[in-house]
Amino acid sequence: VQLQASGGGLVQAGGSLRLSCRASGRPISAYPMGWFRQAPGKEREFITGISVNGGGTYYADSVKGRFTISRDNAKNTVYLQMNRLKPEDTAVYQCAVGDRYYSGRYYDPDDFGSWGQGTQVTVSS
Repeated sequence: VQLQASGGGLVQAGGSLRLSCRASGRPISAYPMGWFRQAPGKEREFITGISVNGGGTYYADSVKGRFTISRDNAKNTVYLQMNRLKPEDTAVYQCAVGDRYYSGRYYDPDDFGSWGQGTQVTVSS
């Protein structure tokens, strides 16, 4: 599967961005999806995951209440709505697909094995 993220950019603190990640090569409808981010000099951070049918979501404390993950299986696409952005949200954001068919572990970063090309998000203060 190939994953292509888009929608990043430069935004002022307090602003919003919506990231998209379109998958190609195979349907993602039977796999959990997630978003990771990596800031310069820091380890990659798992920030959110969504279950196969979209009914279950997980958020890291760092983004809870500000970010919303969603998916459109018909479009083979997962989204990340980011509101009330902070300078510490600056990072490269990557989407990821779960490794196992119909896995329920959308909250487990170890369950994701394929990452797409990232998109840069920069939040100015």
